[in-house]
Amino acid sequence: MLRSALSCNHRRCPRQIHLKVYFSSTALTANDKPPPKHNDKINYNPDISFSTTVDSKHLKYPMLSSRDLESHREPPTRVRMLVRDFIEDSLYNPHYGYFSKRATIFTAPPHCGGVEGGFDFNKYRDSAEFEVDIAKRYREFGSGEEDGPGRQLWHTPTELFKPWYGQAIAQCLVSEYLLKYFPYEDFKVYELGAGNGTLALNILDFLKTHYPEVYDRTQYTIIEISEKLARAQRHRLHQQGHGQVVDVVNRSVFRWERKERAPCYVVAAEVVDNFAHDVVRYDLKTLEAYQGVVAVDEVGEFVPFYTKISDPLIASYLALRRRLSLPAPLPRFLRSPSLRRLYASLPFAPNLSPPVYIPTRLLSLLKILRTHFPRHRLLLSDFSSLPDAVPGLNAPVVQTRVGATMIPCGNIFVQQGWFDIMFPTDFTALREMYEFLLSQAGPDTDKQDELSYARVSPLASSTSPLSLGADFFSSRARRSPLDGVTSASGLPVGERKSSVFSHAEYLETYADLGKTRLANGENPMVGFYENVKVLF
Repeated sequence: MLRSALSCNHRRCPRQIHLKVYFSSTALTANDKPPPKHNDKINYNPDISFSTTVDSKHLKYPMLSSRDLESHREPPTRVRMLVRDFIEDSLYNPHYGYFSKRATIFTAPPHCGGVEGGFDFNKYRDSAEFEVDIAKRYREFGSGEEDGPGRQLWHTPTELFKPWYGQAIAQCLVSEYLLKYFPYEDFKVYELGAGNGTLALNILDFLKTHYPEVYDRTQYTIIEISEKLARAQRHRLHQQGHGQVVDVVNRSVFRWERKERAPCYVVAAEVVDNFAHDVVRYDLKTLEAYQGVVAVDEVGEFVPFYTKISDPLIASYLALRRRLSLPAPLPRFLRSPSLRRLYASLPFAPNLSPPVYIPTRLLSLLKILRTHFPRHRLLLSDFSSLPDAVPGLNAPVVQTRVGATMIPCGNIFVQQGWFDIMFPTDFTALREMYEFLLSQAGPDTDKQDELSYARVSPLASSTSPLSLGADFFSSRARRSPLDGVTSASGLPVGERKSSVFSHAEYLETYADLGKTRLANGENPMVGFYENVKVLF
C-alpha cells in the first residue's frame, strides 16, 4: 500500500532523510530528545556492555497469539508473543489496531473533474504539476482532527489512478477468462482486502459496460477483515447497482473455510505488504536459527529476545526455503566460515546474525489457496523494495504520520495501533514457493520433521528426502493437471505457471495508458511505481 504522497519513491521524500523524531513505546508523544535506553537483552546492542540473559519474570509471562488478543480493548501488558503476533495485533486488533481504528484511505475528491471522480490526467502539464495537486488534496483530505500524532492517511494506485488502474486489472482477468473458460464456467473473482471497494467497483463497471455477457456470469466475492470497511464496501457496491453479483464476507482470509472447486481468480492488490512476518536470527557458531519473541512488561515496554525454533509455521517456512535451495538469508560475509569465525572473534561482537524477516503469513495464504481454491489463478501486486526500512534483511518500513509528514522509525517495537508496518516482497522466492506448494497434492509434511529440518544450518547441503524432485526445475511452463479436472476442450491440460512482471510491463500489456498520460507525454501510473511487481 502506498502511504503519503508518493512516499515509497525515495526521489520524492528528501525531507525524511533529515527529520529526527523519537517515539516512546508507551506514549503517543513525539519530542526532540531520545527516550531512556532499554537494552534488548539479546546480545545485539550498540552498547559496550550487554547481557545475553532475559529477566526470568519476562519468561513467566503467558505466551499469547494475536487471536488471543482480539478481545483486549487496550494494548496488553505482562505477556509474551511471537513477533508476527505483535505485528498482527498492532495492525489488525479490532479495538486498537492501525487499520481497524486509525488508518484512512485517501481517494480523489469527486470534484477533481475526471471520470468517476478521478484525476483528469490529460490536463496536467507535467508530473511536477500533478504532484503539487496531489499534495494539496492530500493536505485537504488529511486535515481532520485526530488524537495522537495525526490522521493516519495512505493511498493505493487503485485510488490514485481510478478508474483506469482497476480497468487494467479487469482487462487482464477477463482476457484470461474468455480464453479458457467462457461460456462453460462462471467468472468468479475473490478480492482480498478491498479497502474502499474502489477496485471492485471499477472492475464491475468495466465488465458491465464492455463485457455484458461476462458480467451476467460474474460472482465477485470480497474477503475483508475490517468490519467497518466491509460495511462501507457492501453499501457502496449495492448503491452502484452491483448488489446481485457481489458478496462481501467480513472475515480474515486466514480463517477461510469454504472450498471453491470451480475455476476462479484471486486478486491481492497491495495487500501482502501488511502481512505479519516473523523474525529469525542465526547463531554465528552453529548457524542454528532462533525465533524472535517480544515480552511486554508491566509498564508496556518491549523486551525482544530469541529462543530455539518451536513455532510450526516458522519451521515450515525455513524448511521450505531449504527444499527450494533458496539463497541463505545471511549477509555475504557471514556465508564464509572463515569470515564468520573472524567476525565472531572481534571484541564485543554479537553472537547472533542481523535479523531476518520471514513472510510466514504469506506462506499461510499460499497454503490456504492450495487447499480451499484448488483451481484458482492468483494476481498479486505489491512492493519489491522499500526505502527507509528498519535494520535487517527483508525488513519493513515502520512509519506514522505526524501533522502532514510521514515519519519513518528505526524499530518495529512501537506503540500498537499508531504505526504502519509494511514489508517488501521477494517475488523470486514467492514464485518458487507458490509453484512448489501448488504442485503438492498431499497434506503438509510432518511438523516434527519440519521442526528438525528448520534447525539445520541454512548453508548445509540438502540431502533430505524433503528436497525437490528433479522435475520441478524443468523448463516446462505448465503445472501438472489436477486429477479428474479437464479443460473446456475436454483435455487434461495443466494451468500455465505464474510469471513475475514489472509494474510497467504489466500496465503496458493491459492498461489504456492514454487515459493517464500527461500533456508532456509522461505517464505517472507507470513512472510512480518502479518498486512494484506483479505475479500472475
